[in-house]
Amino acid sequence: MRIAVLAPIAWRTPPRHYGPWEQMASNLTEGLIKADIEVTLFATADSITTAKLDAVINEGYEEDRALDAKVAECLHISNLMEKADQFDLIHNHFDFLPLTYSRLIKIPLITTIHGFSSEKILPVYQKYNTSGHYVSISNANRHPSLKYLATVYNGIQSNDFTFNANPEDYLLFFGRIHPDKGTAEAIQIAVKTKRRLIIAGIIQDQNYYKEKIEPFLSDNIEFIGSAGPEKRNELLCNASALLHPISFDEPFGLSVAEAMLCGTPVIAFNRGSMPELIKDKETGFLVKNIEEAAEAVSELPMINRSKCRHWAIDNFSQEKMVADYISLYHQIL
Repeated sequence: MRIAVLAPIAWRTPPRHYGPWEQMASNLTEGLIKADIEVTLFATADSITTAKLDAVINEGYEEDRALDAKVAECLHISNLMEKADQFDLIHNHFDFLPLTYSRLIKIPLITTIHGFSSEKILPVYQKYNTSGHYVSISNANRHPSLKYLATVYNGIQSNDFTFNANPEDYLLFFGRIHPDKGTAEAIQIAVKTKRRLIIAGIIQDQNYYKEKIEPFLSDNIEFIGSAGPEKRNELLCNASALLHPISFDEPFGLSVAEAMLCGTPVIAFNRGSMPELIKDKETGFLVKNIEEAAEAVSELPMINRSKCRHWAIDNFSQEKMVADYISLYHQIL
């Protein structure tokens, strides 16, 4: 079986910091290689992989702002599509644009839909509804107008995250600094519970940071910027809990699964995929508001951290994701 994995090119694959779609393209590629499947990764030239790498764009357009994103995307996608007959199947992690080539090539295209940036992109997915093979990353993120082959949860390399049965006494916010992610709400939870809070992530909304985050920073509430893989593991495994007070219906939430791999429970607003990721009162708490989140902080001692780790490995490991996708490849072929 010869598989082409099409990664996005906003960031390197795997990303240095932020880049969840690139991270999943990497985790899948490396897992397929371990399963003795022939894989070519189409990504940026600076990407790191044990597969064959095919690239026409040197760096991600978010890292090299001199690039025109649309031009880079067209060159990147067409590079694969013009070589399509070299493969048995293409696995698309690039959103809707590659679908527009799918009826011009002979081999099947399976598309992992990582989320919908807008309802405006739906007509493309709808056009290829009967010929495409769509996979959702959670049941919550399925659109009623689309047909899905399966749901396959994102898979994480478990060994990258260290289990810690005896955490420190701080709460952690790990994610984009953006209203959707609820950074300001995490601060309110920390203030209400008089707990130390560490905030890590890229600033995606500068005004939000200036108005809602920066004025509240103190010795007890610390913003440390974005965190690479080693720092991420250290922060997650030493936290007493991850705060995830989202204000949107999140398709998945990688940091939630990563935290649980460390044994760290998650206190999340009950939206989107959170009920699929978190077993309420067993691997964390599903709450409605800041008050309920604050109450959950006091209940953290009841959580068995080893149960968090086992739940995450059983459901959100790289091995589980790769096995699920290989099964789908056979089904399609």
